[in-house]
Amino acid sequence: MCQLRGLTFRRSLDIREGLLLVQKKESIIDSAIHMFAVRMDLAIIWINSAMDVVDVRLARSWRPIYVPHKPARYVLEISPSRLEEFQPGDRLEFSDHSDD
Repeated sequence: MCQLRGLTFRRSLDIREGLLLVQKKESIIDSAIHMFAVRMDLAIIWINSAMDVVDVRLARSWRPIYVPHKPARYVLEISPSRLEEFQPGDRLEFSDHSDD
């Protein structure tokens, strides 16, 4: 349900905020996103199980669907101002900074 809702109906997203969607396995179809009722553009970063960026896209508000070029397990939705920080082939690492 979280993936279906995503950032729908949010009006803004702070540069330090984002949403990480996690799939059970790598997939092209399961990691696709929609932008219906999303009122802002988003930077979408698709990441595989090896933590490699496999696709990066600027997703425009109210557009139907965005599908990665390669299978992904993680979908990171962040501020479009951060889009240039990621390129296909980059290796990422997640850490928990919930106390920040």
